Amino acid sequence: MSGDFYSERPLFGGAISSTFPLRFQDVSDIRQVPDHQEVFVDPARDESLIFELLDLKHDVGDNGSATWFLQDLATEQDAEGCTAISKGRQGREAQNLLTVYLANLRLKAVGTDVLIVAHEPILINPLSESATAVGAGLAVPAAQSGCMAMGEVFKLAVSSFKVNDWSLFGA
Repeated sequence: MSGDFYSERPLFGGAISSTFPLRFQDVSDIRQVPDHQEVFVDPARDESLIFELLDLKHDVGDNGSATWFLQDLATEQDAEGCTAISKGRQGREAQNLLTVYLANLRLKAVGTDVLIVAHEPILINPLSESATAVGAGLAVPAAQSGCMAMGEVFKLAVSSFKVNDWSLFGA
């Protein structure tokens, strides 16, 4: 393991928890986040980790659900060829190239689809908001700067995800 410290973090008021590095800061401390989301970001790397609770999509098959949600996310973000995503409300000319990790946990008993999504920049566009924070050009892989690689952060967050209080879902 690298020099990245991590711990179990409370989500949705502690009703859910997941383990990931402490370098990821709670975005709700900075700006408004919808009630059905928990968003964490490493501002030094422009990496993000998002936990989202959605109504169960009954018309989407289990074995294709993650792909369906990934395509839905790309469409929502107006991604070009499902590889580049513009930040916030910026246009296509400011798109960054990034790796997106997505897991869909289907909690059918409580009618909920849980999405865990991680974004790892590969190339930061000079016109992107991100360029002012982390610099334009090729992003330095986390492992090169002594941090846990984003793929590992994602696996840890997904594998450690647990529901502590089912009443969150009205159960």
